[in-house]
Amino acid sequence: MPLARIDLIQGKSAEYRRTVGDIVYEAMVEALKAPKDDRFQVIAEHPIGALVADENYLGVRRTQDCIFIQLTLNAGRTVEQKKDFYKAVADALHARLGLRPEDVFINLIEVQKENWSFGNGIAQYAE
Repeated sequence: MPLARIDLIQGKSAEYRRTVGDIVYEAMVEALKAPKDDRFQVIAEHPIGALVADENYLGVRRTQDCIFIQLTLNAGRTVEQKKDFYKAVADALHARLGLRPEDVFINLIEVQKENWSFGNGIAQYAE
């Protein structure tokens, strides 16, 4: 836990995609206190037009380069931890890849611990 889904426009290099994944993982460990080596990510590319991000919702000017990041994670993080995660991801994507912070869309889905199986048909976190 967490499971990260990262969706972006087609045509980015393997290095770009790997760096995006690294940034999300690093911020999960640092800000959200996810366990080290707990890295499960799906990074998917989509053709132009397949990702829709309103160009001005809440006054944020987005472009076609908008990346969607969605984490499914155990419930229990504080609002401050979540804010720190959002900022860490946006800042690092900008610093390391030149992605505009306005083009970073993040959504967290919180679940109970028993909703995970990491293999072998076992609910490893169930009490």
